[in-house]
Amino acid sequence: MAHMHMDHGMGGMSMGDGIPSPFYLQKMYWAVVGTVIGCASLVNLYNKFLYRQRMLAAFRKDPLPAKPRAALPSIMATITATGREFAWASCPFVFSKRVQWTSPNLGPVSLVVAEMILVLVLCFYKLNPQDQWKWEDIGYRTGFIAVAQLPLTVLLAGKRNIIGWLTGSSYERLNWLHRWISRILFLTVTIHMGFWFVNWARYDYIDVKLTTDPITQRGFAAWCILLWIVLSSLYPVRAFNYEFFVIQHIITFAGFFSAVYLHLPQEVKVWIWLPIGFFIFDRVLRAIATIFINASVLNPRTRHSGAFGPKATFEALSGGTTRISIKNPPFRWKAGQHVFLTCHKLAPLQAHPFTIASIPADGRLELLVKSKSGGTRKFLRHAKKLQSLPLTSDDLRQYHEQSVILEGPYGRIRPLRQFDSVFLIAGSSGATFTITLMRDIVSCWWKDKNNRSCGFAHPAFTFQGAATRFIRFIWVIKLQSQYNWFRSQLSDIAADVGQLRQQGCDVEVDMSIYVTYDDSLGSANTSMEGPKFPDFSHGKTEEMTTMQTSMKEIEKQGSDVVSMNSMSSSSRTQTDAVTSCEPNGTCCCMKTIEDEGEVPESRARCQCHCNPDDIQVVKDKPASNQLTNQSSDASSTTPTAEADTKGLQCPEIAVLSGRPQPHNLIRKMLEQASGESAVVVCGPQGLVDNVRQSVVALSDERAVHKGTGAQGIYLHTESFGY
Repeated sequence: MAHMHMDHGMGGMSMGDGIPSPFYLQKMYWAVVGTVIGCASLVNLYNKFLYRQRMLAAFRKDPLPAKPRAALPSIMATITATGREFAWASCPFVFSKRVQWTSPNLGPVSLVVAEMILVLVLCFYKLNPQDQWKWEDIGYRTGFIAVAQLPLTVLLAGKRNIIGWLTGSSYERLNWLHRWISRILFLTVTIHMGFWFVNWARYDYIDVKLTTDPITQRGFAAWCILLWIVLSSLYPVRAFNYEFFVIQHIITFAGFFSAVYLHLPQEVKVWIWLPIGFFIFDRVLRAIATIFINASVLNPRTRHSGAFGPKATFEALSGGTTRISIKNPPFRWKAGQHVFLTCHKLAPLQAHPFTIASIPADGRLELLVKSKSGGTRKFLRHAKKLQSLPLTSDDLRQYHEQSVILEGPYGRIRPLRQFDSVFLIAGSSGATFTITLMRDIVSCWWKDKNNRSCGFAHPAFTFQGAATRFIRFIWVIKLQSQYNWFRSQLSDIAADVGQLRQQGCDVEVDMSIYVTYDDSLGSANTSMEGPKFPDFSHGKTEEMTTMQTSMKEIEKQGSDVVSMNSMSSSSRTQTDAVTSCEPNGTCCCMKTIEDEGEVPESRARCQCHCNPDDIQVVKDKPASNQLTNQSSDASSTTPTAEADTKGLQCPEIAVLSGRPQPHNLIRKMLEQASGESAVVVCGPQGLVDNVRQSVVALSDERAVHKGTGAQGIYLHTESFGY
C-alpha cells in the first residue's frame, strides 16, 4: 500500500481496451463473496428445516426419523455425503515415530485457495505484469482490491458475527478464515507496494518517495503494521502469551486503519468506514449484552448477587484444576457453548474462554479451569489459599465468593438429538464438551417421555423430543482419578437410561473410559508416542469444564478429589516393584485396544500401577468442613491397589487401560445405525485428526448414500488450541 493517490481519481475510469475500472472489480469481488455466503446460508436453512422435519417424525413415532426416504432428501443426502468426504479429507505424513504431521482438510484449503485465485485474477485481469507500462495500472488496481477485502476481514473477526449468524457457525469456527483472509490481504498489499517500487526503481525514485511524499510514507507504514499483525498472529506467538497477543492485536489494528485512512484517496474511504462500522457494531452489541447479563439492576437473575456480576466460588481440585461455581447463572445456554469469564480482583483485565459443561436444568454453572499461566494460575492459588484456612460459614461467604463478569454464551453445533446414533469421544478435559451434549440428549429423552405421558405440547414448537436411539461415549484420560470430575454425572446418566429402558423407551447409552497414563493428554507441548494418535502438539492455555452436583448429593455422599503426589514412601516402594504388565516389558495402558470385547475383565484396568500418583484417592469431607486443613486429607486414607478404582464401580461404565481405536469403535456404531449418525470429538489435535481420518475412511469404504444403504455421518470437531 505504498501509493494509491490520484489527483482526479481512478476508480470510476476505464483503462481502455475493455479493461474494467477498479470500482467495478471491487463490486465483482463482493459479488463472489456474497454468493458464497448466500450458498452457505441456504445450507444452514436446509439444516434447520431438516432438524424440524426429524423432530416431527420422532414425535409421530416414525421408526426411522433420521433416514431420508423420499427422492429429494435422498439426493441431498448423497450430495452432502460426497461434499463431506471431500471437505474432511487430509493426508497424514509420518516422518518418524515422534515426528508426524497431518495436512489441513481439503475443505478449508480449497476455500483459501479459491479466495487467493479470485484476488489474483481481479488484480491482473487484462493487465500484463511483464509490460512495464502497465506496472502503474497494476499498482492502482491492487490497492483498490486490497481495501475491498477489509470489510470481510473485520466481519470474520467479530464475536457477534453476522456471517456466522447467517451460515450457522460460531466466531471461533470462522477465526481461522479471518487469519487467512488477512494473509491474502497482506499478499495483495505487498503486490500493490511492489509494483509501485518497481515502477519507481526505473528512475531511482524510491528513496525520494519514501522521504518526501506523505502518501507513500503512510502507505509504507500501513504495510509495516500489517506485516507485524500477520507475524504476531502465527500460532507460536499466540500460544506463547495469548493476553499479549490480544492487547497488541487491538492496538496495531487501530494503527493500521489509521495509516490506511490517511493513505487512501477520498473516493475509496468508504471501504475504511464499513469495517470500522462493523467493528463498532460488534463491540456495542457485546457491551450491551454483557451489561444486561451482569448488572443486577437490569437482570432479575442477578439481583441476589453483587451490583455488577454474579458471585462465584473457587475450589482447588486435583491435577492443578480449579472449580469455579456460580449459583443461579444470569443467562441460559445450550450444550457445548462457552463463556468468557473475568475476575478483576484475582486477574485484572483478563477474560478467558471456558466451555460450559452443565445444562441449564442444573441451576448452577461450574467451571473446571486447568491451571497453566496467567489468570488461570491465579485462580488456583486463590482456591488453595482458601482451602488451607479454617474458615467459618460467615468467612466462607465473605472470602470464598468473588464477583465475576461473564460474557456470552458463544458457540454453535447442530442439535445432536436429530441424529439416529451419536458417537462422542473426548481426550482429557475435552469431556467437558461431550458430557454436556450427552446429558442434553438424555434430558430430551425424559422430556419426550413426560410430554407423551401428560399429552403436552407438540414438538414442532417445543423441540423437546429426540430422534436419537443410541449414544456411544468414549473418554480418554491420563489418570483414573480424573474420572471423579464427572463420576456423579456419568452415574446419573446410567441410572436415567436404565429407568427409561424399564419404562419401554428404545434408547441406549454405551460408555467407556480409557486410562492411558499419557502425559500428552494434559501437556500442550508433548507429542504422543505411538501410531494411533499421531500429533498431540497443540495445547490450550486454559481448559474449562462445568459440573453439576446438588447440595443434597454433596452432603449425602461427598465428592472425590485426587491427592496427587501425596503417596507415602512405603507405597511407592510397593508399586515400584511392578513396572510393567505386558510380556515385552511395557504397560497395558499404552497399548491400543482394537476390540473392547476381547479384553479380559481381569485385565481391563492396569495391573502394574505405572503411575504411582494415581493410586491414592481421597474422599472429600462434607461441604461445611471442606475448606479446613488440607494436610489432614492426605493422611485420611491408606494407599492401596484398590484405592485407585474407587468411584469406578458403576457396572454400566467400562473402564479399560489402553488407547481406543476410533476407527473400529465408529464402525460398530455405524453398522447398527438406522439413520444419519453424528460423530463429535473434542481433545488434543492428534485425537481430532485420527477421528476425522477414520470418519472419512469409513464414509468412503461404506459408500455412504451411494446405493449401499449406509447412512450419512455428521462430524463436529473441537480441538485444544488458539
